Amino acid sequence: MASASTTDLDQLAINTIRTLSMDGVQQANSGHPGTPMALAPVAYTLWSEFLKYDPAQPTWPGRDRFILSCGHASMLLYSLIHLAGIERVDERGQTVGQPALTLDDLRNFRQLGSPTPGHPEYHHTTGVETTTGPLGQGLGNSVGFAMAEAWLAKRYNKPGCELFDYNVYALCSDGDIMEGIGSEAASLAGHLKLDNLCWIYDDNHITIEGETSLAFSEDVAARFLAYGWHVVKVGNANDLSALRAAYQSFLDTHDRPTLIIVRSHIGWGSPNKQDSHEAHGAPLGEEEVALTKDAYGWPREPKFYVPDEVREHFSATLGQRGAAAYAAWEETLEQYARQHPELAAELKQIQAHQLPKGWDSGIPSFPADAKGVATRSASGKVLNAVAAKIPWMIGGSADLAPSNNTHLGFDGAGSFGPQEHGGRNLHFGIREHVMGSALNGMVLSGLRAYGGTFLVFSDYMRPAIRLAALMRVPALYIFTHDSIGLGEDGPTHQPVEHLAALRAIPDLLVVRPADANEVAEAYRTVLPIHDRPAALVLTRQNLPTIDRGKYASAAGVAQGAYVVADSEQPRVILMASGSELSLCMEAYEALQKDGIAARVVSMPCWELFEAQDEAYRESVLPATITARVAVEAGVVQGWERYLGTAGKFVGMNSFGASAPLKDVMKRFGFTVENVIATAKAVLK
Repeated sequence: MASASTTDLDQLAINTIRTLSMDGVQQANSGHPGTPMALAPVAYTLWSEFLKYDPAQPTWPGRDRFILSCGHASMLLYSLIHLAGIERVDERGQTVGQPALTLDDLRNFRQLGSPTPGHPEYHHTTGVETTTGPLGQGLGNSVGFAMAEAWLAKRYNKPGCELFDYNVYALCSDGDIMEGIGSEAASLAGHLKLDNLCWIYDDNHITIEGETSLAFSEDVAARFLAYGWHVVKVGNANDLSALRAAYQSFLDTHDRPTLIIVRSHIGWGSPNKQDSHEAHGAPLGEEEVALTKDAYGWPREPKFYVPDEVREHFSATLGQRGAAAYAAWEETLEQYARQHPELAAELKQIQAHQLPKGWDSGIPSFPADAKGVATRSASGKVLNAVAAKIPWMIGGSADLAPSNNTHLGFDGAGSFGPQEHGGRNLHFGIREHVMGSALNGMVLSGLRAYGGTFLVFSDYMRPAIRLAALMRVPALYIFTHDSIGLGEDGPTHQPVEHLAALRAIPDLLVVRPADANEVAEAYRTVLPIHDRPAALVLTRQNLPTIDRGKYASAAGVAQGAYVVADSEQPRVILMASGSELSLCMEAYEALQKDGIAARVVSMPCWELFEAQDEAYRESVLPATITARVAVEAGVVQGWERYLGTAGKFVGMNSFGASAPLKDVMKRFGFTVENVIATAKAVLK
């Protein structure tokens, strides 16, 4: 099966990758064998000859990043991790002297508790840079990785001390190219001229349903040329000389990203399933595996066979090259620390997921004000205060910065653009899909990245948000225009189900502050959390700033829910998040005058509240007080756990309407009078 450009040792390594992948999928009786069989030469050439990566230091900041966007081909990556001898790291990112993946791990592909899950998972398997599987997300991540490298290089590289000069490689499929996020990612990367980014497109003409011609006929090369990419074509995935030339062409291109289009044959070497969709999403079958091994000149037994010389070859190529590059980088870092100690200290903090000392010292406090401010406006002030103290906090909006108040306006903030990669204001354009995904890549690179849009458009970002939560990385989402309270734009832009939808994502913190001081405390609470993403949900309309001298401190936000106003022996509890808390506060005062003892509970973040101990939760919501009213301009889902069987909900059970704010709120029952009436009703 060797081509004229392939040595015997090259071919031995390539076929080892192929057969490990085939055996893994067959043993699991589940998976995708065809793509690893086709792309083994592509990945092998990159890893053995070009990738700057030290298997003994897999978290080294100066390493190249390899992203398997077509995550269904996970056995390709797992085989490479095993053959390269990548060492496993612990939760602190320290190597533990054990391989990331053993042969037994490959044998346990897709089994419970195995480090070889069906799709690559960050944190779960050392050597996996990001979680992929939902097609296109890896491409979006790769743009974020590339943006992060460009930003880090601009801020930290100094003459004679260049710490950041790595490249980002993403291996992608027809599906990645078809998905809309792939288009957004390509457009953004081309605009930003990210010359450190290389996508390798597996053009195998096959999807699950059959040939790609069923639904896909565009000229991909022409599309990417129009995006401003450098495009290279490799006509045969087995032609190692052509692959080498393509990778070198990428390295020689310094003004744009590169797309390498590789024509491959899915299930390469399979006598009966090559170029068939049957090789895509199912095992080949024992007989076909045996026949394919025959075609490779490979022994049928033992399964998971790895010739010693293949491991030695990976060690002599990737291993030695990576070790030398790491040693040189460490030497440069030592020199850097002597010459630029303050910047070196920043880099240590980035790697340790720490924030600078005093990062929150500039957070403003807001005086009591019946008129108040919109929480989006308060957020803009707090964001600028904290970002000024956290140099590696960067972010932007999907063309909504003036509305989201996400612009950093302090001296030196600047904008990140095609000609200037050092700015801290990112301009994603109207591209929420890739904004969410790129944030993941930036956060995985150590930056504290944020992105803003209207809450209703969080739907566009949901796949990326879900993956951030799955990876437990601290992306920050700033969602404004959070309810029917945005008024005249009407139900197309008025979110009603979105709070419930976001709260349904495990390990995502959803914080809906009720006034400006809760906004301040929200930032103070979520930014030190480095193992979960967070969504701040903010209003368009002004909200009263609560008198914290009369009522409880907003510091209770850190517990997720807290008692704002109370009575000696409350009979009814009024609960709310965000803009509706002020209605509860007014209703509380009226009920007190009527002789009805009440308690008001602000519930900005259910996830933090649920993390408190039982004693605290009981102190806020005593089980003995069953008369409860929850008020939120969203659907009821989730509130049931706090309302119980006797409580009532003031909220939405339909879409909104286009009208001025006061008219909309009155139409849907968000009035003090209705809250009072509902409170009295639950007491009967």
